[in-house]
Amino acid sequence: MVDYRVTVDLSGAEDPRRTTFGSEVTVRFTADEGAESFIDFVHESVSSVELNGELLDVDDVVEGSRIRLPGLGEANELRVVGRALYSRSGEGLHRYVDPQDGSVYIYTQYEPADCRRVFAVFEQPDLKAEFHFTVLTPQGWLAASNGEHLGAQPSDDGDVPGALSHEFAPTQRISNYITTILAGPYARVTDEWTGTDPQGETVSIPLALYCRRALAEAMDAEEIFALTKQGLDFFPKLFAFAYPFGKYEQAFVPEYNLGAMENPGMVTFTEDYLFPSGATRAQRAGRANTLMHEMSHMWFGDLVTMRWWDDLWLKESFAEFMGAYACVHATGYTDAWVTFALARKEWAYRQDQLRTTHPIVADIVDLEAARQNFDGITYAKGASVLKQLVAFVGEESFMDACRAYFRRFAFRNTDLSDFLDVLDEACDHDVRAWAQLWLHTTGVPVLSLDTPGSSADDAAAPAGASLTQAASPLRPHVLTVGVYGRTPDGGPVTVGERAEVRVPAEDVPTPLPEAVTAALTGGGAGHDSFVLVNDTDLTYCLAHPDPRSLQRLSRAVAEIEDPLARAVAHSQLWAAVRDGRTHPGDYVRMVAERCTGENHAAILTTVLDHARQALGEYVPVSQRVNLRRVLLDALRDALLAAAPGSDAQLILARAFAREAARDGAYARPIQEWLGGTRVVEGLPLSPQLRWSMLTAVTATGHSTMSELRTEHAQDPTRDGHLGHLQALAAMRSDRAKQQAWERIVSGELSNDELSATIAGFQLASPTVLRRYEDVYFERVEHWWAQRSMEIATRMVRGLYPRALDVRAAGADVVDGHRVVRATRQWLEAHEDAPAALRRIMTELLDDAQRSVDLQARCLAR
Repeated sequence: MVDYRVTVDLSGAEDPRRTTFGSEVTVRFTADEGAESFIDFVHESVSSVELNGELLDVDDVVEGSRIRLPGLGEANELRVVGRALYSRSGEGLHRYVDPQDGSVYIYTQYEPADCRRVFAVFEQPDLKAEFHFTVLTPQGWLAASNGEHLGAQPSDDGDVPGALSHEFAPTQRISNYITTILAGPYARVTDEWTGTDPQGETVSIPLALYCRRALAEAMDAEEIFALTKQGLDFFPKLFAFAYPFGKYEQAFVPEYNLGAMENPGMVTFTEDYLFPSGATRAQRAGRANTLMHEMSHMWFGDLVTMRWWDDLWLKESFAEFMGAYACVHATGYTDAWVTFALARKEWAYRQDQLRTTHPIVADIVDLEAARQNFDGITYAKGASVLKQLVAFVGEESFMDACRAYFRRFAFRNTDLSDFLDVLDEACDHDVRAWAQLWLHTTGVPVLSLDTPGSSADDAAAPAGASLTQAASPLRPHVLTVGVYGRTPDGGPVTVGERAEVRVPAEDVPTPLPEAVTAALTGGGAGHDSFVLVNDTDLTYCLAHPDPRSLQRLSRAVAEIEDPLARAVAHSQLWAAVRDGRTHPGDYVRMVAERCTGENHAAILTTVLDHARQALGEYVPVSQRVNLRRVLLDALRDALLAAAPGSDAQLILARAFAREAARDGAYARPIQEWLGGTRVVEGLPLSPQLRWSMLTAVTATGHSTMSELRTEHAQDPTRDGHLGHLQALAAMRSDRAKQQAWERIVSGELSNDELSATIAGFQLASPTVLRRYEDVYFERVEHWWAQRSMEIATRMVRGLYPRALDVRAAGADVVDGHRVVRATRQWLEAHEDAPAALRRIMTELLDDAQRSVDLQARCLAR
C-alpha cells in the first residue's frame, strides 16, 4: 500500500432527514501485473469507480459491500465515489443528537472492520498506508483526525454550500482501523507536554481534549492532562522509543461501544469517563488505567501492529498489562493491581470456563470471529499470563524484549514468533515451550491447597502444606504463598510468612516451604491462620483452599490489611461460589455482615456486584426475599453510617438503589430521599443517582408515568434521557412491558437507548418475563440478520431469559429447565446460523446451566 486520500462530506449532518454522507477515496497501491482483487465499502450507493484512469461499470464491479478490481497493474490508482450511511449503533461513522440542546456530534469507530462503512478500504491490518483526510463540516464546527489540522476554508463542493473544508496532515504508515474522524461543536481544551526523548533531545507534544459542550464543566482537564503527561514521561523512557505520532489528543464521545480506542494522535473514549454525577476513586482509577492502556497502544498496536487478528493479544493483552503497570509506576493510582486481581481477572476466569473459550493466540478465520474475540481471554487472561511471564523471565528481561521489538519492527506488522524471537534473545529461559503451554491452550489451571490437619482422616493428612495442579495441559507457575493471621493484640489480619513457590508442569503435589507450614501450625500464627495461595497475584489460576482454610478465609477476609491480598482472597471466595463449593446464600450473608464497611472503593464495588449476582442468579427464587432484605438492610445501615461525602457512601447508595428495584418494601425511604424530606448528610442526589432511585420505585409500582415525565422535563441531559427510558421500561404494568418490548424490537433506538430500555424491561418478576421467552427464541435469528452486529448482540444478550426459577423446572433441573432446554434446542435447530450468534447463544446456555445447577444444589442442601 502507498496512500489513501479520503474526503468525507458531513456538511449536511445537522439535517435529520439526511441519512447518508458523501465519501470519496483515492487509493494508490501495488499488485502483481494482471492480478484481480477487491476493495471493501459498506455503502448506500456507489456512483463512480475509476481504476488507473478507466471508469469501470458500477453495476458490473460492485457486488454487495465489495468492489471487484480486475486487470491490476504493478502500480495502481483507484478512485471510488459514493455515499455511506450515518450510524446510530456506534459502528462506522456515528451521528449523535444531544437531547439537551439539539447539537449534532460525529465520531468514528472502526475496530476491527468498520472503516469500510465510511470509505472504500482494503480491510486488513497488515496493509499499512499513509492517510490524507479532508472533512467537510457545517460552519462553526470543529474537526479533528489522526494528523495535524492544517486549516479550514469555505467550500461549495459539499452537500450544503458554504461548508468548511478541513484539511489534515498525512499520517504515519498505520493500519486503516486506527484512522479516525471527529466533527461537531465540541468543547476543546489544549495544553502541551514538554520533555526529552530517549536520546535526550527536547520534545514538545501538543495536547487537546474534546467533549460535548453540555459536558464541558464535567471535563476535569487538569487531572486528565496530568495523567497524559505522566504517561508521556513514562512510556518513551520505558520503551526507549519516542512517541511517534506528533500530537496527542483525546476525545470523550457519546454512545461509545468501547471504553476507548487507540487511534494515534486522536484517542477516543466513552464519555462515561467524565463524571457529571460525581465519581469514586475507583472510577477515576479506572479512567487512569484506560488512559494508560490506550497510550501504551501507541507502541503496542499502532507503531507495531499484529499481522492478522489471530495475534490480537500482541496489542490488547500487552495494553491491558501496561495500563495497570503504568498506573503503579507513573501515577498516583498505585493500587491498580488490586482492581486487576479482583475485577478484571474475574472476567477472564468466567470467559475461560465457557465452552466457547479459545487460546490467547486464537485461530481467527474471518472478521466476524475477530469482533467476538475482544473478550476476557484476549484482554484479562492475556494480561494475567503476561504478568506470569514477567515473573518467569524477570522484569528487566521482559522490558528489554519490548525495547528490541519496537526497534526491530517499527511501523511494521508482526506475529507471535516475532515477539518470541526478541524475548528469546533477552533471557535464558525456554520461552517457546512456555508460550506453547500458556498461549496456545485453554482453560483455567486449578491449584488446590492441602494443609496439615485439613483432612477428616488424620492418616491421610499431609505432613506439610502442598499445592496440587489440575489442568490440561499442566503449566509451570511462579507464585507466592502467604500465611495470614491476626496480630497478637487482636488487630488486623496480616501476613506472617511469605514464600515464592515454583509449581512445575507435572502431576505431582508441590510441597510448600517448611517455613510456611511452620508458620501455619505454630502458636504465633493464631488458631485462625490460613494460607493465601497466589498471594501477590503473579499467576493465572483458580486457587482452591481446603475446606477448613476456605472457612477461615471467609471469616477473615474483610480484616486482611493489605488491599491486594484482600482482593485475591475475595476472588477465591467468589470462585468458590461459582464452582459450588460455597452456598451463594452464605456468600451474600458474609458480604452483608462483614464487607459493607470495606474502605477500598474498587473492592467494595466489585464485592457488592458479586453479592448482587449471587442473589439474583444463584440463590433459588424462593429464598431471595428474606436474603435480599438482609442485604438491603446492611446496605442501608452502612450507607447511613458512612462518612459524609465518602466513596463508600456513594457506592453503597448506588448498590442500595439497584437492589431496591427488586423489593417494594424500601420504596418509602427512597421516596423520602427523592422528595427531600429525608437527607443523607454528604450525599447529593446527582441526576444519575436520582434516576437509579426513580427506577427502583417505578419497578416496584411506587411511581407514575406523570412523575417520570416531570423528572425528565427537569433533566434534559443524556443521563436524564437514558434514565427516563429505563424507568419507563421498568414500570410494572403489562402494557408498559409490552410497549418497552415493542420499542426494543422496532429498530429505532440507538445503541445506548436500546441498552437502557432492555435494562428497565428486565426489572420484572419471572412470571411476567416468561411471556416473552418463546418469541425471543423465535426472533433471535431475525434480529441477527436485520441489525448491525452491535445492536443484534445487545438484543440477543440483553433479552435472553435470565429470570430462572428452578422450582418450575421439574425433576431434572439442569437439562430439564425450560430455558436451558429451549436454548439447547435452538442450537440444535440452527447449526448453520452465523458462528458469532451461535457463540453468544452457547455462552448464554452455559450461564443458564450454571445458574440452575447452583439453585438446585441450594434446594437439595
